[in-house]
Amino acid sequence: MKNLKRILGLLLCLIMIAGIVACAAEETPADPPEDVVEATPEPTPEPEEPPAIVMPDLEEVEDEEAVTISYAHWGSDSEHEVLLATIERFQDEFPWITVEAIQIDRGEYETWMNTMAAAGTLPDTAIMAEPQVIGWAERGALLAIDVNAIEEAVGDTPLPHLAFTHNGQALAYSVCNNIVALFYDVDKFEEAGIDTPPKSWDTAWTWEEFLDAAKSLTLDSAGRDAHDAGFDSSNVVQYGFRQYNATWMLEAWARANGTSWFDANGNVIIDNDAAVDAIQRMADLHLVHGVSPQFGTNEGYISTWLVEDTAMAVNGTWSFGVWLGGARRDHGLNFNVGVLPRMDGQGTIATAGPNVLFATTEHPVAASIWLAWYAQPENAWNTVETGIWMPIFSAWYHDEALMRRWADNDYPGRAAGNDNFPPFDDYRSAVIEASLSPVVQSAAWYTIPNMDVFLDVLGTVLAPVWDGSQSAEEAIEGGMDALRAANAG
Repeated sequence: MKNLKRILGLLLCLIMIAGIVACAAEETPADPPEDVVEATPEPTPEPEEPPAIVMPDLEEVEDEEAVTISYAHWGSDSEHEVLLATIERFQDEFPWITVEAIQIDRGEYETWMNTMAAAGTLPDTAIMAEPQVIGWAERGALLAIDVNAIEEAVGDTPLPHLAFTHNGQALAYSVCNNIVALFYDVDKFEEAGIDTPPKSWDTAWTWEEFLDAAKSLTLDSAGRDAHDAGFDSSNVVQYGFRQYNATWMLEAWARANGTSWFDANGNVIIDNDAAVDAIQRMADLHLVHGVSPQFGTNEGYISTWLVEDTAMAVNGTWSFGVWLGGARRDHGLNFNVGVLPRMDGQGTIATAGPNVLFATTEHPVAASIWLAWYAQPENAWNTVETGIWMPIFSAWYHDEALMRRWADNDYPGRAAGNDNFPPFDDYRSAVIEASLSPVVQSAAWYTIPNMDVFLDVLGTVLAPVWDGSQSAEEAIEGGMDALRAANAG
């Protein structure tokens, strides 16, 4: 309670974001003729401060009138169960606030949110899909948390790549840290007799080394691997690699090739040689090398792939808690994690949505208390300890005792069955320490608006690349006008 009071006192003076929307500069008037005497202009009044939401005294919080607020999130049934347990603990502390959890499928989340906005029925609070954050903030649809006060209240600094920023101002932090990484089935590597993926950026595979491993791990129905002259790519029974079906995740490979999809001013530069090359290499894993299914055709989840017919797969680190731990318990999957291979550069992306408070809420005080409470790592602990979320604060990436409390399956006091992590030293190197490297950068939607529209258009532009109808260069060159228009909103 003491910590929460401190956070509420410092953090939760919530201000309408409308005031931060940049206004277009007026044109500079022409110089007046010399014989015209200009009148002295009236002084421009100082703009009024936007209204602040007054927080209650926590000593009197029990006397507040009972209210019900809503919180929307995406996620699996297991994630929803974790959230419900978290809400129950919150309501033990604040029995006058009832939080109703709304579970929406991740693939439908942006559409659902847009529909709710159009109907005027947005929830009070939600984890917001990353592509929407900057655009909604520009339109004044969100209330902003003072992110500087977060650091003062908690006594620690969030990882810098987790701040959503607009015009240089941080608007919100992600609820957690997650990076795009390379997962694999240890047993399949042992059967092939090859070394497992490296677990630090210093020793990361080159693209050629990665491709060589993927070929050795790809087997046809006759037991031949993709190195063999007689390999039949139309009858593959085990793939060396799969990429999760998400257009946004392809940005990680642009980073691995030393480039980006946008320049520092937010302009679309996905047609640069390195970005095009990264996309073509991903397509060629199927089209040329036969070591992966065609992008966009991967059904199921990463746990299913690694259990059944795949040696390596790329997805986000939430995979530990959402899928992989269960696959270990149910199917004996012996999984581990490594860093992405290098192309002509090195890197990956980090991402997670922020919890937001919508400007339409009728209960801003209760809603902000809920979000402030939920922002503390110990209050979202189930999601951290099960591997769904990683902490956002720096100490958890430098203090070994905190690391082990979070990610060591053998840490004393962990709940039975909570063994969702790979060996601690491997996870520490490939995920915890890797997250601190400058090669891990925010996904584009941390600063770029209209990414939901941009990614829809990009998915359409790239469709003919995956089946070989067009090269990446042809498709992107032909789609640049549409991509620029999408970026402009």
